[in-house]
Amino acid sequence: MLASWYVEVLGGELVWDNGCVPPALFVRLPGGLVLEIYSSATISPDVGLNHLAGFRHLALRVDHIEPAKAQLQQKGVVFTESIKPAGGGGRVLFFRDPCGNLLHLVERPSDAPLHPL
Repeated sequence: MLASWYVEVLGGELVWDNGCVPPALFVRLPGGLVLEIYSSATISPDVGLNHLAGFRHLALRVDHIEPAKAQLQQKGVVFTESIKPAGGGGRVLFFRDPCGNLLHLVERPSDAPLHPL
């Protein structure tokens, strides 16, 4: 179940489960973002294509990418790209959840234009 992955791998907290089939669940990630997760009939191969219109990835801010990457790798996350420069300063590292949704770690130094965000 996708919600379990966000809890176990990203340290989220299940904050609501409607108790129905199919379930609707809310998971709060560290930092306060709450995701609504519910089952789907299919998985689209397009969900992780970053160049399509609409929201295509979630940015997860970390203090340091390398230790965050190592921690996620220990939990089974596979990284297929290298660390890259981030728009607005800093560095990013992309990865996918079990349904192919695109996420990335972002590290911003204190002098980066987007650091306070």
